[in-house]
Amino acid sequence: MFVDKAKIYVKAGDGGDGIISFRREKYVPNGGPAGGDGGRGADIIFRVDEGLRTLMDFRYQRHFKAPRGEKGRNKSQHGANAENMIVRIPPGTVIVDEDSGEVLADLTRHGQQVVVAKGGRGGRGNIRFATPNNPAPELAENGEEGQERYIVLELKVMADVGLVGFPSVGKSTLLSVVSAAKPKIGAYHFTTITPNLGVVGVSEGRSFVMADLPGLIEGAHEGIGLGHEFLRHVERTRIIVHVVDMSGSEGRDPFEDWQKINDELKQYNPALAERPQIVAANKMDMPESAENLEKFLQQVREIHPDIEVMPISSLTRQGIQELLYRAADLLDQIPDEPIVEEVADISERKVFSLDKKEDEGFRIVRENDTFIVESAKIERMMKRMQLNSHEAILKLARTLRYMGVDDELRKRGAEEGTIVRIGDFEFEFVESSSYY
Repeated sequence: MFVDKAKIYVKAGDGGDGIISFRREKYVPNGGPAGGDGGRGADIIFRVDEGLRTLMDFRYQRHFKAPRGEKGRNKSQHGANAENMIVRIPPGTVIVDEDSGEVLADLTRHGQQVVVAKGGRGGRGNIRFATPNNPAPELAENGEEGQERYIVLELKVMADVGLVGFPSVGKSTLLSVVSAAKPKIGAYHFTTITPNLGVVGVSEGRSFVMADLPGLIEGAHEGIGLGHEFLRHVERTRIIVHVVDMSGSEGRDPFEDWQKINDELKQYNPALAERPQIVAANKMDMPESAENLEKFLQQVREIHPDIEVMPISSLTRQGIQELLYRAADLLDQIPDEPIVEEVADISERKVFSLDKKEDEGFRIVRENDTFIVESAKIERMMKRMQLNSHEAILKLARTLRYMGVDDELRKRGAEEGTIVRIGDFEFEFVESSSYY
């Protein structure tokens, strides 16, 4: 089964917690703090594997959660960093952040990789908080949370030659004749509902990958039919072979067909109008094809005098070899690099906002007799702190005082014993200066 779109959830590993520990060796009185830092959480890395051709694996596994770092250890030992999680993806995969719609990366070459979710840093152990004034701190931090996000993966087929055209013009038949691919062929529209790829051998040492892209219809650039699902695969092809039914067996005019498909390609992505194109005038074995071809050539030359039109018949194989040689010659003239838009590598970005400047402000909301303090800085600090020791509580109290939270609570009418809530943490407001 060909799967070219998937939505997945990624969660990088949390950092390991730092610990509170002290040296306890014999004959070493007052040994001091010895709590180690926690290890770093694992990143989630997407890496291109040229052996994959579809996003089939993501049909069955949609959640990726990386391991967290180990806790710190005593004797000042650092907890082990978690091993990064590597997720293999096929070449031609576009990675999009679902919430923002931003294209995070566009990976096309084997071995390319990008960090899509960054692991959290490990928490500091109490050895990090030792000072001359406090040589034996009972303070430690929890590990930071790893980044989590929903990601949409879109696969754009990596092919040298893309076959485009209206439904039932003979694209699948042409691919089956020139390669070992076995696309479904039927006498009805949209027989092909997913791209088919085949390796075409032209001569000794010369070959290329051809993709039979599902039939387009008018309005495809607006999503009519399965427009966007089909058109995105055309973007990766180095040249376009536009297959036209020259017999008019569907009751359509070949020239109008050619114009409509080109218009859809241009409106979807203007760069496609500049892509090298060969018109394959198919079904030349039909009675009216020769007359229609002569008329078609006159009309096309008035608009594009240099465009190549090659008469072929997939059924009788007339002109097939000439078409393949011409496509191979064109490919030799084009750099062997996939045509992609430049997208910054998100591994160079701060995808996890650890180093982002924090908002120093706060807001106080009163609900009945409870005061709720809202502050990103304070809430983040409380997530990191292990609030299970008296010293940690005092540190939080000092922070609130220095930020002006105490003064603002008094202005709002807070008194001794008033309930104050910050995030999930509730405590009583205390006026006594002994807590500082």
